[in-house]
Amino acid sequence: MALTSGMSVAVNGDLTSGLDLGSATATIAARKALALASGTGAGKADRIFQDRRTLAASASEDLDLAGVLVDAFGATISFARVKGLYIAAATGNTNNVVVGGASSNGFISWVGGATHTVTVRPGGVLALMTGAADATGYAVTATTADLLHIANSGGTTGVTYDVVILGASA
Repeated sequence: MALTSGMSVAVNGDLTSGLDLGSATATIAARKALALASGTGAGKADRIFQDRRTLAASASEDLDLAGVLVDAFGATISFARVKGLYIAAATGNTNNVVVGGASSNGFISWVGGATHTVTVRPGGVLALMTGAADATGYAVTATTADLLHIANSGGTTGVTYDVVILGASA
């Protein structure tokens, strides 16, 4: 199967200030886009996983990136390298979605250490992507560094989140 994929992040803003005889505006625009062809080298990906998931109050789960997840066609997929990660917490969540910090075998090549986490607040998004010339990406090592830990930060209500992982099998 061939995969053509991409990911982008954009920030836009107009900062306006009143002056004695009018106003001045500074326009800020920053955008980064990643287009990936099918394959396993630099600027390529051949695996994609996507799902909408719900965690009960105080619950957590480990997404095993090496040989457990299934793609949209039901085929088991295994990542050797992650080129893009997207996690969006549902707007209606009361609690945060906490990403990272697996108790063992954590996929941590994208953070500084095994216990590090990122908090995604209700309605928030975590987006991580490599550069197009990056063949390495964020390494996944089967059985020792392949669990992406996701947790519900609170004990009162469940959380829902969307996850998309782009990567390569080698």
